[in-house]
Amino acid sequence: MLGVGEPAKGEANVRSVSEEPVPLHEEFIYCCGAATHVLKCGPWKDLSKDESKNLPRLLFMIIPGNPGLAGYYRTFIQALYCGLNQQYPVWVVSHAGHCKPPSGMEMIEDTDIKELEDVFGLNGQVEHKLNFLKKNVSKDIKLVLIAHSIGCYITLEMMKRASELQVLRSVLLFPTIERMAQSPQGKLMTPLLCKLRYILYMPVYLLSFLPEGVKASLVRFALRGMKTCDESSITTSVNLFSVDCIANILYMASQEMMKVVERDSTTIKQNLKKLIFYYGTGDSWCPQHYYDEIKMDFPDGDIRLCEKGLRHAFVLDASKEMAAMITDWLQDDLTKL
Repeated sequence: MLGVGEPAKGEANVRSVSEEPVPLHEEFIYCCGAATHVLKCGPWKDLSKDESKNLPRLLFMIIPGNPGLAGYYRTFIQALYCGLNQQYPVWVVSHAGHCKPPSGMEMIEDTDIKELEDVFGLNGQVEHKLNFLKKNVSKDIKLVLIAHSIGCYITLEMMKRASELQVLRSVLLFPTIERMAQSPQGKLMTPLLCKLRYILYMPVYLLSFLPEGVKASLVRFALRGMKTCDESSITTSVNLFSVDCIANILYMASQEMMKVVERDSTTIKQNLKKLIFYYGTGDSWCPQHYYDEIKMDFPDGDIRLCEKGLRHAFVLDASKEMAAMITDWLQDDLTKL
């Protein structure tokens, strides 16, 4: 995806990016048998070994929206890491199969062992994140889960299925956790995603043969209405010209429309003190009356409404602003560690 070398089969491909303002490592690994892109801020590459005395007490892990490409969150995790005074590692894990793997690495691991049924589906993506934590992070390390869009649904499912996780806080940004198909954007997209998504494959296939510079120009043209646009978002969006990636992204989105129906109020109630919700005022995926209703149902919850006019896809132009807000929200929690 970002020009890394060729990994050994089934092993992480790691590169330190020295030109970045903060330490940043990227890896392409197989998780649940599917290609997965991981970006890490901080000097800690392996948090699974208990014998190290230098393990941090806390890991910030980003659960992306859809498309679930880690590159969209590059600026966000760097800003968050700096806002935390570079004290805690900040990682973002792509959704299974949403990244374009580097040369020499396939989308699916070449093995006879099938680790997970339907890893690219919504349920599979939940198990994919739990599996990643199990294999890569010590059980003694506390977690701050920062989720975006459908990542919020995934995060609530993770907390429901793995109550043993030491979650200090979960921050749910623009949470698509209910009635997705009934939202204004859902009404528009559901027929396309559930019945007509296959017609998109051919134009994507044809566009995939264009030179990288032309692809980047097309992305810039598509985002031309924005005053400012994060350069890493443009680079990352070029990967959407991959048919394999688009197929997995649209397949997961079609399941979102069908499966994200009722809000899981039971899990929210059980974890209310750990949750921060942040809703947008003009969000067509989770409109403001969803905020009004959850606020009424959970009057004691930390449920906020955006006063800054940030878009649902905040990573395109407001990563630093969002990171600064989250750092401020979590100050009390961090001082108690």
